[in-house]
Amino acid sequence: MKKKAFQDYYPEHLAHCYGCGKLNKHGHQIKTYWDGEESVTYFTPKDEYIAIPGYTYGGLLASLIDCHGTGTAAAAAYRAENREMDTEPHHRFLTASLHVDYLKPTPLGGVLEIRGKVKEIKGRKVVIEEWIIAEGVITVRGEVVAVEVPDKLVLELLEKVGK
Repeated sequence: MKKKAFQDYYPEHLAHCYGCGKLNKHGHQIKTYWDGEESVTYFTPKDEYIAIPGYTYGGLLASLIDCHGTGTAAAAAYRAENREMDTEPHHRFLTASLHVDYLKPTPLGGVLEIRGKVKEIKGRKVVIEEWIIAEGVITVRGEVVAVEVPDKLVLELLEKVGK
């Protein structure tokens, strides 16, 4: 049996994000897993994510840091409570702060490895430190401050927009 990604546990009303939503057919649909104390996602940028010939567009890299971080925050919240990700109440996080440092140009055309580690959990806030590895080299470092959005609030917002 194949292990489920963090994003596979998102309930349908919380699974539309461009970066990580399984229901967004146009999005990245990243899949994040635990690898010991770190989280990991693998992503292969398509050719259209070009910055200059041979290199990946920085906005995509920031998006990968962003969604990998919020997914890791959700999984960390469940882990901190010692419960499975398919249990209620649901944990869903949004980005309160995103910091990205581009250390080296990131080659286009290969698999990127995005890794994260929980730096802090404090109430509704989770801080994730992250890095992107391309061809064995760390090309990007980032940090996401993620804040939990209560499921009740999400459902109220969906009702307001008629979905």
